[in-house]
Amino acid sequence: MAILVTGAAGFIGHYTVKALLDRGEQVIGVDSLNDYYDPALKRARLDNIGENKAFTFVEGDIADGALAALPVTPTGIIHLAAQAGVRYSIDNPRAYAKANLTGHTEVLELARALQVKCVYASSSSVYGGNTKTPFSEEDRTDDPVSFYGATKKSDELLSQSYARLYGLPLVGLRFFTVYGPMGRPDMAYWMFTDKILKGEPIRIFNQGKMGRDFTYVDDIVTGVLAAYDRPLAVPDGMPTHRIYNLGNDNPEELMTLVTTIEDKLGLDAEKIFEPMQQGDVERTWADISRARSELGYDPKTGLEEGLDRFVHWFRDFYNR
Repeated sequence: MAILVTGAAGFIGHYTVKALLDRGEQVIGVDSLNDYYDPALKRARLDNIGENKAFTFVEGDIADGALAALPVTPTGIIHLAAQAGVRYSIDNPRAYAKANLTGHTEVLELARALQVKCVYASSSSVYGGNTKTPFSEEDRTDDPVSFYGATKKSDELLSQSYARLYGLPLVGLRFFTVYGPMGRPDMAYWMFTDKILKGEPIRIFNQGKMGRDFTYVDDIVTGVLAAYDRPLAVPDGMPTHRIYNLGNDNPEELMTLVTTIEDKLGLDAEKIFEPMQQGDVERTWADISRARSELGYDPKTGLEEGLDRFVHWFRDFYNR
């Protein structure tokens, strides 16, 4: 009895593995440890998981056959591996086609062969140019503003087809701006913290007139496990595929993020205000009523508490 977690050395993946191990599960983790950002951080996350006889790690690319050589046959899948990052996708679309399209198809094929449930990561980026807030799972998602968002929407469509064709139980989770200790260096909260500590200016886009539904990683992992554990809730006669928003239902202004980080560091940032970046959106906000009702999802961590934990970890990890 083993659960496969792809992207096990990733930000959300490593916390998910730890949570599964803490409750006594056997886990197979797969990760390519690619160099999109510092692989040393990914290895540090694996070290944070620690030695555990219930955890087996496989280094390999799911789009290049890594799933064909698993040491144990999984009884379920939590698929978190992906090429992340909106801005990187503008210049490197092939990386996203391989990881997010081919990789996702390989995971679906494994789920089909084993006839097991698969919970997978989607993204709030699928809402693209949507201006209605909060974002609901019922909203249209056919106007992506980034190639990354387009691949994540494609993953949902691929999953819908597999559910309809093969009756596979599939759950897609639209994550909203996940943050916390051991997070991703390409995220704004990380870059702001790093640059402020170095005495370097920070770039603030759209003149600071932006908002994000920042969601602390522990709350996200609770939602991931609930989606895996709970029976699939789909309307009668519909394919066995369900989508959920996992956010904080409390969008914060970008400048609130900046001032909170400044307060936690005890430093003022030099700020450079710039226009909106290509591929970005002005605001995200998750309607989480479906996840509350069907998954019991109830995020607990506010931005100030979450950033306090992140800044404490960051200064300790980098001895700064």
